[in-house]
This record gives sequence, structure tokens and C-alpha cells, in this order.
Amino acid sequence: MDIDAAETKVQIRLTTRDAALQISEEPNILLVQTCYKSLRSPSRFKANAYAPTALTRHKLSTLVNELLHRDDGSRIPFDILINGEFLRTTIDEFLTKNGINAESTLDVEYTRALVPPLNVTSFEHDDWVSAVDVLSGVQSGQERILSASYDGLLRVWNTSGDVLATSEAPNNGGRITSLKTAKWLSEKKMVAAGLDNTVRVYKYDDDARTITTALELFNHRWGVEDVAVHAPSSRILSASSDTTISLFSSNAKENPVAPANFLPSSTAASNKRQKLSKPDRTVPARGALATFSGHTSPVSSVIFKPDDATVAYSASHDHTLKTWDLPTQSCVDTRTTGHSLLSLCAIPSRNLLATGTSARHITLVDPRASATQISVMTLRGHKNGVVSLDTDPSSEYNLASASHDGTVQIWDLRNVSTGGQVGEGMTGESVYTIYRQGRESAKSHGEGAKVFSVRWDSAVGIVSGGEDKRVQINRALGS
Repeated sequence: MDIDAAETKVQIRLTTRDAALQISEEPNILLVQTCYKSLRSPSRFKANAYAPTALTRHKLSTLVNELLHRDDGSRIPFDILINGEFLRTTIDEFLTKNGINAESTLDVEYTRALVPPLNVTSFEHDDWVSAVDVLSGVQSGQERILSASYDGLLRVWNTSGDVLATSEAPNNGGRITSLKTAKWLSEKKMVAAGLDNTVRVYKYDDDARTITTALELFNHRWGVEDVAVHAPSSRILSASSDTTISLFSSNAKENPVAPANFLPSSTAASNKRQKLSKPDRTVPARGALATFSGHTSPVSSVIFKPDDATVAYSASHDHTLKTWDLPTQSCVDTRTTGHSLLSLCAIPSRNLLATGTSARHITLVDPRASATQISVMTLRGHKNGVVSLDTDPSSEYNLASASHDGTVQIWDLRNVSTGGQVGEGMTGESVYTIYRQGRESAKSHGEGAKVFSVRWDSAVGIVSGGEDKRVQINRALGS
């Protein structure tokens, strides 16, 4: 059925950044001459340069598939952006909302839609799961998931949910001390820390299925909230509730002797005995290469700058985001926000840092010295503090966040509007919400079990852990 001649039309220019999905027809400015139900022949879109303003995202997605000669079995769901903003209504409503004249030529970008990440599986744990990390890219089928728990133990899992190895209990005089953070350093090493103030390097043997403590690092008076690792330089950063950040090496000999005043009494006594007799302690104890002070409240998160490991960023409950020059051991920039900062990750393609806040939103900050605006973008949708963040390894626009509201939210940084509060920059809403397996009813009954950690891996998917004692994997169907 042809479109009525009186129907409003607008000139469009279809583009994409995906070279594999370029439309080969010329000219690039196309006309939709028929209504959605009669879209059949791509050749019919070449005559003029106008599309009906009644078209929606779904109809434009169908049009693009027609132009790409894709049949029903190979069609790709596309998101549509007009002048850089997602189309969620008809073109006509978009024009009205944004005050755009229908005589303008619209730049219409099509991009693969983010497919809803479905619950694939979850692994039962003995206690709350405080942190997760993923080791992949080694060999297909050899991906490993690392989990840290409030029971003080590390576990390594395969993607089938089998526990391949469990760490030995730390030597804490018989006390169980909760772990708060853990990261893979390499295929054979991992780093973890928690409430006993100690950063530990572990050796992992995939064949023997063992996790053994290789090195203990001391420089904090209170619990360690987060660690960051840089494998090429063997460097480790730790963020502590004592308001400081420490820099260590995972190679024991590179670190100085551990200060006696930081050592637990059992370790100090053991070190003294080593000097007097045959050593009975096999795990080296070392101190820090450097200490970074400047925050006035607990430091919640720390990361290395992705393209320069001599620079680090830290987020704190004192509302500040700091930039550190590691060689000179100095703070070179401080950005003060309006809320306590609970988590941090880098978005290198956009030169931004994402910070999760106690105020239930995510603030995107430009850390460059030339930046004049504190908040570039604010992402709203969580109902409690945002405690973990990670980026989509296959997209420069997607972000995952874990919250104490019991959900993981998926964000697309292009899904934004300009109607935010003063000083917040653009605002955005999540595109998908992931609930804990078996707790989907939390959507209508309030918050579910707290989620403490999330990682987004290209091979495994979105991995999260939380108060429900589960490691959960979500992945788009077919990915």
C-alpha cells in the first residue's frame, strides 16, 4: 500500500560505522516510497530523498535490512540514531521534541541493537560473592571465572559451573576474614585483598587445580576495598578504608621489607624466628613501593589509566576523583562531585571515567586538565548505591553497573537526553535491567539481593556476584 501523497516526508541520509553493514546502493540519500507493510524491493528507495515521518525505529530497521538484501532468517535488529540521539518514537515526534524543521536533512545512523542479555546460568557459592573477574583469550573453552567471597576464600570456576580450585585459608590466627576484591594478574597469578588489611598474590595451577599464597603485601591499617593490576609491569594498586592508596609489585624482591608496625603479631613473630632459626614461614612478607595520601575518607576504587600505567585514578567516599602521577607520587588533579563515590571504571574511547555514586546514579567525568565541566553525563535508573562498573569489550558505548538494589543495569551512552539537572550534563537511562536468577519478581516487590561486582567479558558474557551467594552469567542469545 503506497503512502498518501499528503503524508509528511523528510530527507534522510543513512549511514553506519560498521563497514560490514554498509548499504551498497547509490545515491546514499534514499526515499521510502511505500508504507512499512509493502517494503519489498530495495530498488524502489532510490528515486527521491524523502522518508515518511510516521516511520518508527522498527520500521527503519526493517528498511535497512531490505536495503542490505537480508531475508527474514538473517535480519539484524538495528537501533536508529538521528543526529546522534536514539529514536524511540516516530520521526515526526522526534522532530517536534527536538525542534527540528521537517525540511532539514537528517543524518540517520543504524547500528546493531544491543540484544537483551538473558540469564544463562548461575553457580552456587558458600557465602556472599564480593568480587568476580574473568580470564579469557587464552584458548577457546579455557575461560576461567575468579570469585572472591566473604568466607575469605578464592574460587576458580569453568563456564560449566565446576569449581576447579579453592584457595587455602589465610593465616589469620584461625579467624575468617572476608575478601572484598580480586583480579587476575595472569594465567598463573591472581591478586586479592579484604578486611584483614593485607594484599595477597596467589599462584594458580590449572593442571593441579590449586590456589596457593605466594606473597603477602602490607601497608594498610584498615581493610582493602579494591585492587587494580597492570600485568606488563607487575604493578598492583590497592585502595583502602584508611584513606590511602598503595603501590606494590607482584614480584616479591622488588618490594621493600614489610614495616614491622603493619605486620600481624603472628607474622612479626614468625619473621623474628626466621632470623634466629630455620625459617618456618614460606610466604614472603613485603612492604609497599609507594603510599599515596590525599583522600579524607575511605578510598572505594582505584584503576590504572588504560593507555598509561604511570597514571592512576581513585574514587573516594570524600566525593572526590583524583588523578595520580605514580613516578612522582603526587596528586595532579582533583575533581569534587556532589556525592560519595563507590566505584570507578575508564571509558578510554570517550576519554571519560564512569563513577558509581551513593546517590544511585553514575556520573561520567572527563579527567583531562582541559575539562571545564565536572559531570559530562549522568546515568539514572538504580535504586541504591552503584558499587561496580565495567565496559563492554566489543563496544565503545556500552556500560554495565552493579548495585545494592539487586540489579545489573546495561547502558548505551548514546541513549541520552539534554533535559537533566543543572550541572549534570546530559542524562541517560538504562536500556536493559538484569535481575538475579530466581528473583525477577524483585521488579515488582522492591529491591533484591545486593549485587557487589560485575565484569563484562567478550567470550563469557556479563558475570556478576552478590548477596545471593551466586556467580551469575548473562549473555545475549547466540553470542
